[in-house]
Amino acid sequence: MTDALSTNYFKLFEIPVSYDVDLDQVQHRYRDLQKAVHPDKYANASSQERRISMQHTSLINQALHTLKHPVERAMYLLQLKDVVFTMDNETTMDAAFLMEQMEMREKLEAVREQNDPLAELDSMSADVKSNMNNMADEFKRAYASDDLDDAREAVRKLQFLNKAKNEIDELAASIEDEII
Repeated sequence: MTDALSTNYFKLFEIPVSYDVDLDQVQHRYRDLQKAVHPDKYANASSQERRISMQHTSLINQALHTLKHPVERAMYLLQLKDVVFTMDNETTMDAAFLMEQMEMREKLEAVREQNDPLAELDSMSADVKSNMNNMADEFKRAYASDDLDDAREAVRKLQFLNKAKNEIDELAASIEDEII
């Protein structure tokens, strides 16, 4: 485990470098890794060993988070190919896609006025999930063919779609809370 801090997340979790990951395998490996380095095991160790244990625990937690989340996993895969990608300065310039996002936001703002806002949100959620799956497929295709510009664009769109999915989920939860 001494070189764990210099390895990539896929190697750390002993899974193939791929956008598609087996989340059950990731979770199982996470538990094994945590057992090996958990700070409680090092309570009576030297301060250096405790510090290293904490660093490994932190790395394992970050790796788990990245591998579990599709957008972050895609960004990480790009980083492995030396593509610098930060959420702060990345946005798509696809006008049609941006227009679709604006229209969806307008529907979200007006959804409470619908006869059945939860049904409308379910429909919107299904559309967004479908679009996310399509964009993930686009990312995988571009990444596999080393078309890193297209892969990067797919990640930009995935960011938008993921944010929309979260907003839909939050609004649905809010409306459900009001009903109860």
